[in-house]
Amino acid sequence: MPVYHIVLFRLKPGVTQAQLANWAIVAESMVGRIPGLVSLKAGQPLPISVPRAKGFDMGLVAVMESPEAVATYATHPVHLEVSKLREELCDDTLAYDLEFQN
Repeated sequence: MPVYHIVLFRLKPGVTQAQLANWAIVAESMVGRIPGLVSLKAGQPLPISVPRAKGFDMGLVAVMESPEAVATYATHPVHLEVSKLREELCDDTLAYDLEFQN
């Protein structure tokens, strides 16, 4: 069953739009390079969501083939490289995984 991997990021002060755009491109480029990662989209919240976002400035939704694919993704070298970029740009991260039947 597919898993939706949802991650929210609280950015460090001074992170630029150019840095965010690059990070989104790098994150989305993991698709096709990590087994079981079906899709990934990253972006900032819509203005209507900002008051409820509790300071989280960026988010992503990744679709994985299965719970096992989430474990593969978490430790894959390509993901670990993107995680290094996250550490440079973010003060806090919140992750949540949901499994759905087709």
